[in-house]
Formats: sequence, C-alpha cells, structure tokens
Amino acid sequence: MKKDTSILVVDDEKSMCTFLDTVLSLKGYNVTSVMSGKDALDLIKNGFPCSVIVLDIMMPEIDGLETLRKIREDLKSEIPVIMLSALGKAGTVVKAMKLGASDYVTKPFEDEELELAISNVLEKKRLVEEVRELKEKLEQERKREECFIGISGNLNDIKKIIEQIADTDVTVLIQGESGVGKEVVARAIYVNSLRRDKPFVKVNCAAIPGELLESELFGYERGAFTGAIASKPGRFGIAHGGMILLDEIGEMSPALQAKILQVLQDGTFTRLGGRNETQVDVRILASTNKDLEKAVSDKTFREDLFYRLNVVNIDIQPLRERKEDIPLFCEHFLERYNKRYNRRVDAISKKLMKSLIAYSWPGNVRELENTIKKLVILEDENHILSELTPSLNHNVPKKTEDDSSQSVHTPNIPLKHLSKRAVLEVEKEMIQKALKQTNWNRKKAAEQLGISYKALLYKMKKIKQEAE
Repeated sequence: MKKDTSILVVDDEKSMCTFLDTVLSLKGYNVTSVMSGKDALDLIKNGFPCSVIVLDIMMPEIDGLETLRKIREDLKSEIPVIMLSALGKAGTVVKAMKLGASDYVTKPFEDEELELAISNVLEKKRLVEEVRELKEKLEQERKREECFIGISGNLNDIKKIIEQIADTDVTVLIQGESGVGKEVVARAIYVNSLRRDKPFVKVNCAAIPGELLESELFGYERGAFTGAIASKPGRFGIAHGGMILLDEIGEMSPALQAKILQVLQDGTFTRLGGRNETQVDVRILASTNKDLEKAVSDKTFREDLFYRLNVVNIDIQPLRERKEDIPLFCEHFLERYNKRYNRRVDAISKKLMKSLIAYSWPGNVRELENTIKKLVILEDENHILSELTPSLNHNVPKKTEDDSSQSVHTPNIPLKHLSKRAVLEVEKEMIQKALKQTNWNRKKAAEQLGISYKALLYKMKKIKQEAE
C-alpha cells in the first residue's frame, strides 16, 4: 500500500523538494524532505522509518555520492536509494551503482519515470525480504530437523556436552552403533558453533575405496595419476573455515591415518602429486561404530591418532536401551512423512506402539524411521505388525481382550499424550518374563533382552521407584 510507503527526498534546491513532495504525495506516498546530506544522515542514524530515499547528486558540503557511501558503509543501511542528477554521465552512474544505488533518474524527468523507478525498487526490496524470510524459515526448519528427539538420560547428557563444546574447536569422537544418529550429533555441534555459516562436509570413509580416499580427502594435482587432467581440491579444502565429519573413521588405512594426524597437529596437508603444503582451518569431527580402543590394541588404528581424536567422547546408546524415546521418534517421523507424502496417519494404535517398544531395533533410529515411513506410505498397521511379530518372539506382549477389540486403524491414543508410564509398563512386562525364563539371573536376562547389565539394573530401579 502506497500510504504505508515513506519516501525521504534529499535535494538542496527548495523548489525541487516542493515539486517532489507535491507529486509523490498526490501519488499516495508519505513524503519527508531535507535539503542536505547531513540532515538525511542524521534522520537515518536516528531510525527514521523510510522505505525509499530519492537523493540528488549535486549538493554542497556533502554531495549525493558521499551521502550514499555513508548510508551504506557507515550506517550499514540497506534502504533503497534512487539517485537524481542533471548530469547524465555514464561514469557517475557507474560510481553510484557501485556504491549501492538502486536506480538512477536524470533530470529533467517525467512524473511517471520517477514513479516507475520507485515501484521497481520497492518490488525488488519486497522480493529480497521474502527471500530473506524464506531462508530464515528454511534455517529454522533445518535446525528443527537436526534437533534431538528424545527424553532419555543419554540424550540429555549429550545435549549438555554439545552446549559446552559447540563454540570451541576441540576435536570430537562420536561413537555408537549404525543408525543411532551420529551424524545428527555432528550436525548439532555444527549448527550451534561459530562455524555454522561455513561449510559442513561429511566423508564416509567406509564407502570410498581406500585407494581413492586420499585423493577425495586431500585432492590432487594435475598429472598426479592417469586421468588427472586438472587439479582438484579435496574435501578438506572445501571444508576450509568450517567442519568436516570423518564418518566410520575406523575403516581408514594406517597410511591415511598418518595424514589425518598431520592435519590435526599442524593444520597442513599435501595434495596427491603435490610438493607444497596446504594450510587449512577445519574443525574435525569423527564417528565410528567400531571399538577404537580395541582397534588400537589390535594395532589396526594408530594410538596417537586415537588420543588426538578422543579429546571429547560422545557415546550414543542404542535405541533398545532408551525405549522411552520411541514414542517421540514415532511422532516426529509421522509428522515428517505425512507432510512429505501428503498422508494423514495421525496416530499409532496402542497395539502397534507396544510392539514398537518391545522390538529390539538392531538398525536403531534409522530402522525405526524407515518403519514409520512405510506405515505412512502404506497406511496399513497390519503390514507393520506382520513384519515386527516374527522378530519379537517371546518378547511380544500378550494380547489382551482390550487390545483385540481395537481396530489397528483406529487412532486410540495421540502420540503426544503417550507417557513414560506406558513405556515402563511394557518394559516391566518384558523384564519380568526374561527374569523368570533365566531363573532370575540378571546377567542372562540382560543378554536375552539385548541390553547391557547396567541398563537392566537402571530400568529395574526405575520400575521399583514408580511402583512405590
């Protein structure tokens, strides 16, 4: 709306100020006029609400070009500026545009010519603001996607560690089984760090053949090998200023481990076929599903590199040891894939939820995500139950009369209302059954349940506290 558009006219000629004030006011704009660059700068500095500035070039004391420079460089203002001048010199136009002018109108001009220039810069400003808002929304969505889902003690501990280390440059070793979310942890460190505006580069060391991994990481010079017709930067070069995640670093050869150690120690490396060292500023994160301490003992992983990487260690528990997170993951993945595939699977039945909690999830969160994705696409809980049931064996909770009366398609309980108590009830039933089958041998019961002995003791204590 024009009535909401404020235009600041800056011209040392009073007649021109009066003319522009009259013309633009009749067009519906709110117009304020000043007769010097200094007055204009004072207004902008004090927060004058202005949509567009119409600025004359030829003025005494501070001319239009200098006023424009101060607006952009000193005041850091992005207000669109249309330059006015009786001089139609190309050099002046170019200089004004380089200083940040949005458009240029030569005196004398028609009313429509100036109005068109104002309309154009306002439209451009609107589009720029829309793009900025969209980027902010996308960034918020990206951070939401990369946030932690869960309430388990293990995840809460990891969140606290990330808060403490994100803004530092310490190297982090992230350990856990495949599918637990090691990359999610790495990205959470990245988005909360001072390097979040620089590149985040992930390299899967297990997916790239060993003979190619060196050139992939460090790049190569022209002629380094047959087919190298031009030099190529490696992943470390691309990640300069940001972070690099060396995923499955336990699969890396000893020779490459030595080069990674050099980067950690000196911040330098040499490209394949190169002679000169390249300096790089990269924060290194590493992840693995291997026991690196055992690999050090077996002489398959360098001890000095292990201690360089293991400055901060984050160990992510498998999903079977934090079952209280399963309902929250389900809710999160339902929302994501309903939106992606335009489906309306709003909730999971109590019967299916009990099976999801009882299942051991050898593929961890990644497997659960794929299961919920399949549920959303097929919209058939029976299909999911038929896949889970054979794997559950004796750990499947007994079917009750209440469960049998429920239709698997009926959304009995919204996921957001599922409480920890429901999880505890399922775990209690499973633990009691396992203990009875092992004659109350807690170590064997833990093995049968697929959790650590320590985790079993913790869960038994938690169940006892709830009962009291």
